[in-house]
Amino acid sequence: MSNAESKKKSFVSDFLVPILVALVLAFIINKFIVFKIYIPSESMSPTLEVGDNCFATVVYNKDNIKRGDIIVFYSEELDSLLIKRVIGLPGEKVEIDDTGTVYINGEKYEEPYVVNQSDMMGSFEVPEDHYLFLGDNRANSKDARFWQNKYIHKDNIKGKARVTVFPFNRFRILK
Repeated sequence: MSNAESKKKSFVSDFLVPILVALVLAFIINKFIVFKIYIPSESMSPTLEVGDNCFATVVYNKDNIKRGDIIVFYSEELDSLLIKRVIGLPGEKVEIDDTGTVYINGEKYEEPYVVNQSDMMGSFEVPEDHYLFLGDNRANSKDARFWQNKYIHKDNIKGKARVTVFPFNRFRILK
């Protein structure tokens, strides 16, 4: 084997193969385990602010979704990925009164993360296999209260937001 062939083989095995392996692993991780989402609006403020970058884990078992989870989902109506908080679970009745207070199956639901309330009332009966989502910044969130199709089917749920990673001064685990 000539010196040129040896250098070429060394370049491929030392440089190209690790890069290709890294790219394949990054694709697999992004597709099946964790992905990044950018926050474009103030609908989840103060929990998530405009410009925040979050990591979300892919949700495979939709039965594990709980009220209060911050979920990334696809809206067919808006043809876009959105991030909002789960308020209504399948089969529940959700009422919002003129003070913005939420009642689930007749019981008041405490929402300490909601800072800017809205006086927009609503009554929702969440169908099976669907969820009701609202933003934390109710006064400035275009959420289920405004959508024609108020409920998101479980098949459109992509992930659960876990951590804010950027900007670094806003790094924190989401609850």
